[in-house]
Amino acid sequence: MPTNQRETIDKLPAIPSVEESIALYIDSVSLARSNNTARTYSNALHAFSQALESADIEPETHPINELNEDSVAVFAKELKKFSPATETLYLTAVAGFFEFISAERLADPSLPRVRLLIRQRGRRPGPRLPQFPREDIENLLKSMDSLLSAPYEDDVEHLRNLRDRAFITTLANTGLRVHEACALRRGELEWEEGRAIIIGKGNRQAVVRFSTTSLRTLKDYLNVRASLDGSSGKPLASLPIFARHDKGAGKRVENISTTTGRNIIAHRVAQILGRDKVGSITPHSFRHFFVTTVLRASGGNLKLAQELARHKNIQVTQRYAHLSDDELDRGYFEVFK
Repeated sequence: MPTNQRETIDKLPAIPSVEESIALYIDSVSLARSNNTARTYSNALHAFSQALESADIEPETHPINELNEDSVAVFAKELKKFSPATETLYLTAVAGFFEFISAERLADPSLPRVRLLIRQRGRRPGPRLPQFPREDIENLLKSMDSLLSAPYEDDVEHLRNLRDRAFITTLANTGLRVHEACALRRGELEWEEGRAIIIGKGNRQAVVRFSTTSLRTLKDYLNVRASLDGSSGKPLASLPIFARHDKGAGKRVENISTTTGRNIIAHRVAQILGRDKVGSITPHSFRHFFVTTVLRASGGNLKLAQELARHKNIQVTQRYAHLSDDELDRGYFEVFK
């Protein structure tokens, strides 16, 4: 502990108040954590003080060594008006406060009881529903065909247009993760069968299906890239499906990185939807789009969506099985005129 804080503790009354102890705790957090964290902890302890006041405990005068662990239960009850995530964060801050007063010998609370009360009284944050701008993604996908005939200054720009069209369409139609798409090789794709066998998440072999639309965009791209692939001196099957087309790559045929994959999305979102939409759609947004599209088209068939998305646990798939507010509105007014 810094010397100045040690001196502050030494100057405290023999038995400091709850408020004095809280102030000292917040100072210690400010020294060790970020400004945002310190501010959050300060808000949490302010809410804790208010909860104590509602229970007729005056923080300004109440001795810290008489603060009962049951005050955590009082606080947890008051936190029900907050979201579960905020409740968890605030209880963590208060648990840290009890650990602090114990470590500094300002009081002798039962830390196991504090932790038990938090486990018993605190809510667990529920799984967050995947959020993504479905309408924006649909508009982006509709605009992809315009890249096929978009004007270009040179062959490299034309290749980038066709690559980006194929890349975005493939993400949306296959559910591939961005690193899986970037690593795809031509020899892994079975064109007649419309599928590829890849090594996916968890180093597991998996089958990925390709739609007619995604195969068509890939063929459009690879046909234009044929001369570049042919002059690479490498077996065709070993070449990447999505290649770099920049000055650094030159005539070499190298696979794009995940960073390039993200940049492709950001660039096309800015170009087609506007700069204010950049960041709202990421490569993973297309995976969300894929799963919810399967669920919608299959009448909510979770098992089908799980298998196609290659989710190991069906509970992950269930997170997508929700209706939007617009769908709920339509359903409600169809029932109640």
